[in-house]
Amino acid sequence: MIRSMTGFGAGRGAATDEVVEAEVRSVNHKFCEVKARLPREMGALETDLVRQVKDRLARGGIEFTLRRTAARGALMPRVDADLAAEYARAFEDLRARLGLAGPVALSEVLSAAGVVSLEERAVNLDLARAASVAALASALDALLAMREREGVALARDLELRLGVVEGIAARLAEQSPRSVETYRARLHERVAELSRGLAPDPVRLATEVALFADRTDVTEELTRLASHVGQMRGLLASGEPAGRKMDFLVQEMHREANTVGSKSQSAEAAAAVVSLKAEIERMREQVQNVE
Repeated sequence: MIRSMTGFGAGRGAATDEVVEAEVRSVNHKFCEVKARLPREMGALETDLVRQVKDRLARGGIEFTLRRTAARGALMPRVDADLAAEYARAFEDLRARLGLAGPVALSEVLSAAGVVSLEERAVNLDLARAASVAALASALDALLAMREREGVALARDLELRLGVVEGIAARLAEQSPRSVETYRARLHERVAELSRGLAPDPVRLATEVALFADRTDVTEELTRLASHVGQMRGLLASGEPAGRKMDFLVQEMHREANTVGSKSQSAEAAAAVVSLKAEIERMREQVQNVE
């Protein structure tokens, strides 16, 4: 069954102390374009993670975001022991000079500027990779499930429109012979009127009618149109990405409809062609959403 190109998925992965949350979004795109948003310290993983996405998705504008939340916290305290010792000596000298009682308290040293700071905990790339792969795989599973659900709705709509196209094509096939008969009768009347009672040449009339029938014959176009409809149905039932093939087939269907329209000689046929082209255009818009 076909799949849509739009969807969203979220997932979570963990490896020891590394915890990663992933979100994946996809929209329509002619090709497969992947954009990654990773924490700065995980930038080295981008190439592998983009490849993981492309292995699962054939088309679409895809953007995924990873957030790292280490189980022990992403930040860790850092104490500058040398600076603390300098503060302690300076505070002790000041206490002695001022004649203050009591030793210098540890809390006073630790609260001094620059002694204690917070820094990012060093990332273990192997653990971060494992957590990221698991989180992204889970998010892609959810994304694909949504794309498949939307694909079912797209396939149902396209199947209905293919039926409408077949119905209009059948009407055009019926109208074509009637158009020739109408032309034959009209031509006979016109010749009889202009000849003022003289019998028209049946051979010449037959030749003119045959030429008209050849110019207005749409059998070839309707046969190709039926072939395109059959191929579309085959793609709808396949499990492979079919969006590009469907887009090509819809263009060819529109080409056949234009040719049929140029050969139409009756208002009824012209109206049917307008309806046919409108239905094919609606199919084209839907096909833009197919992976």
